[in-house]
Amino acid sequence: DGNVAEKDAKPNKSLRGFGSVERVKAKLEAACPGIVSCADVLTLMSRDAVVLAKGPFWPVALGRRDGRVSSATEASDELPQASGDVPLLAKIFASKGLDLKDLVMLSGAHTLGTAHCPSFADRLYNSTGENGAYGLVDPSLDSEYADKLRLKCKSVDDRTMLSEMDPGSFKTFDTSYYRHVAKRRGLFRSDSALLFDTSTRDYVQRIATGNFDGEFFKDFSASMIKMGDVGVLTGAEGEIRKKCYAPN
Repeated sequence: DGNVAEKDAKPNKSLRGFGSVERVKAKLEAACPGIVSCADVLTLMSRDAVVLAKGPFWPVALGRRDGRVSSATEASDELPQASGDVPLLAKIFASKGLDLKDLVMLSGAHTLGTAHCPSFADRLYNSTGENGAYGLVDPSLDSEYADKLRLKCKSVDDRTMLSEMDPGSFKTFDTSYYRHVAKRRGLFRSDSALLFDTSTRDYVQRIATGNFDGEFFKDFSASMIKMGDVGVLTGAEGEIRKKCYAPN
């Protein structure tokens, strides 16, 4: 009572699929109660979702345990922001033992899924131009793409409309996300930042050629394995939740 959960943190508001997680967890609890954690379930489902979307397979180490705390404040403070630039994002990643390459790789997950307008609409209506004028379209955004987005998102507060993060290919795991970013059509500021920062631009442009899909799949898999090892609880730490939406 009175706790604002991790799930309710602003960066998590548009997440979906919780019902699928609960159905998987319920079947596991029926078959082998108290054995498989929600942390392992999420890690496995992430991998399998990528595979089902025609992406790479990678081995998932198991044995994680679940935390006993769920905090919106903690999630808001520690999750990368869609509005972040590369130095800020790199700092957040480094605090978890992830490097600049992991940042570029894991951003590639934006090849799947959709996003609500509030996570990017400030780029359409609230950007500042070179002369200090306010209320403009972000100049780092391709103007034709921005026009299409404005037709969907009528205001910064439009919470009903969804936009594909990788237009035309948002259900398939591929490298077209990088081609959009290279054309200044990255949906989030954090996507566009990868093109305009000298430390990340070369990799974006390399993968955008479409000639290195195998390399990207291998690199993405390695970064997912690294992320799966962040802050792991094992042994007697934490617990195995009975329901993924609440500590026991």
